[in-house]
Amino acid sequence: MTTTTLQVAPARRHGVARPGVRHALGRVLAVLVRSIAIFVPVFLVATFVTFALRSLSGLSPARIQLGEDATPEAIHRVEAQWGLDKPFFVQYWDWFSGVLHGQLGASWTNGADISTLIGLGLGVSLSVATFALLIGVVVGFGLGTLAALRRTTWLDRAITGFVTVISVMPAFVVGIVLIEIFAVGLHLFPSAGYVPVQQGTGPWLAHITLPALALSFDVVADVARQLRTSLVAAYRENYVTGAVVRGLSTRRIFFVHVLRNGLGPALATLGLKFPALVGASVVTEWIFGLQGFGRFANDSAQAGDVPAVQGVLVVSIVLVVTFNLIVNLVLARVTPASQRGV
Repeated sequence: MTTTTLQVAPARRHGVARPGVRHALGRVLAVLVRSIAIFVPVFLVATFVTFALRSLSGLSPARIQLGEDATPEAIHRVEAQWGLDKPFFVQYWDWFSGVLHGQLGASWTNGADISTLIGLGLGVSLSVATFALLIGVVVGFGLGTLAALRRTTWLDRAITGFVTVISVMPAFVVGIVLIEIFAVGLHLFPSAGYVPVQQGTGPWLAHITLPALALSFDVVADVARQLRTSLVAAYRENYVTGAVVRGLSTRRIFFVHVLRNGLGPALATLGLKFPALVGASVVTEWIFGLQGFGRFANDSAQAGDVPAVQGVLVVSIVLVVTFNLIVNLVLARVTPASQRGV
């Protein structure tokens, strides 16, 4: 009898575990399907509007290549070479078909492949943005958690004051200060330039550390404030009071009940921060001498290179949607509220 009981018990446990795993996978799959269902129409509309901006801009490759004094015949000839004499929807379909195959067209200024140009700049920006996000998450989560655990104390007020100050400091000002201290003064890091990771992890990290630190301040501030607020609110919930009454340990209450319920707003913040770090760091890239994605977008806009600007917008849309999809999947797996469909 004892042996039979021991054999049946694990089977029951596995029987309980399998539905739980299936439920979790189903929940993640549902989030994935909903996100894709939203992504497809958003991508279609966004790409159409992006392409339509060229017609509204009135810009032409003939004006860039031939100058303002070009004759109408010369302008027509150049535009025909670029396919601009075709009907609008034919042009859009040709361009959109290329986008689906990863081809973003050629630059009006030098004829170079835009996908290649964006890939070079995006590699730089993704390296810096990923490192900045990592710094922001680690430091922000640490400060936010510490402030929530020591709420209403001097430490909580000090952390709140610190994140308030760094939240209003522009990244380019922080970058200049970091260069003066760590590059010029202490000679610990290079002041400018970029080394691909293929040439060595050490030099690569050395070149992206200071720009990543400059960009991470805003992430630290937002994550810390969001996490502190949500954790303090979670501590006031009835389920935490019930856990205290049941005699659960402080550690278990925090990790099982408080942290999981308070992660949502902080994780949602990251969904907007990462794409912003990639595309909105033009000034920082100038300061650190980086030929990144943001600088490429700025240079293309100033040159009137419409296909390059269109490529930048398409890649930005994909980055925003993809990273938000990742955040939604993490939220669906981690936070109890999203598991209940709240």
